[in-house]
Amino acid sequence: MDLRKIKKLIDLLEESNLAEIEIKEGEESVRLARTPKGGYAPAPMSYAPAAVAAPVEAKPMPMSSPTEASTGGTAKPGNALPDGHVVRSPMVGTFYASPSPDKPAFVTVGQTVKAGETLAIIEAMKMFNPIEADASGTVVAILGETGQPVEFDQPLFVIG
Repeated sequence: MDLRKIKKLIDLLEESNLAEIEIKEGEESVRLARTPKGGYAPAPMSYAPAAVAAPVEAKPMPMSSPTEASTGGTAKPGNALPDGHVVRSPMVGTFYASPSPDKPAFVTVGQTVKAGETLAIIEAMKMFNPIEADASGTVVAILGETGQPVEFDQPLFVIG
């Protein structure tokens, strides 16, 4: 494949909202992936589903308040979210607090973060999307749980 074509593909990737592009021409192929602003590139297969030995019956969790229902059961009955800036999920997907199972979490409660710093990743349609802090401050609460599904606009973090 011609180097000029590859440079044009890079320019197209930078100008678009795409995170990754793969082109095949005959036996040759080129795959380009954009590195998130957080400075990491998670491996596409870093979170493989675990083998299930037996089906488990899903039981709904009783929720005693509207606040608890809106936060997916993470708030204590009668208590609202802690004071501070709430970072919400921009999409539906699976929440991961670390880049891979054997790596430490991106952030912990009490850690100081800057705007633009990666807090977690959400996997949606086999793509890993960084969730970045949109405010600077101290992480007051982490409301997402690794490996659990999150909904659009669900509170994930509180930054004080």
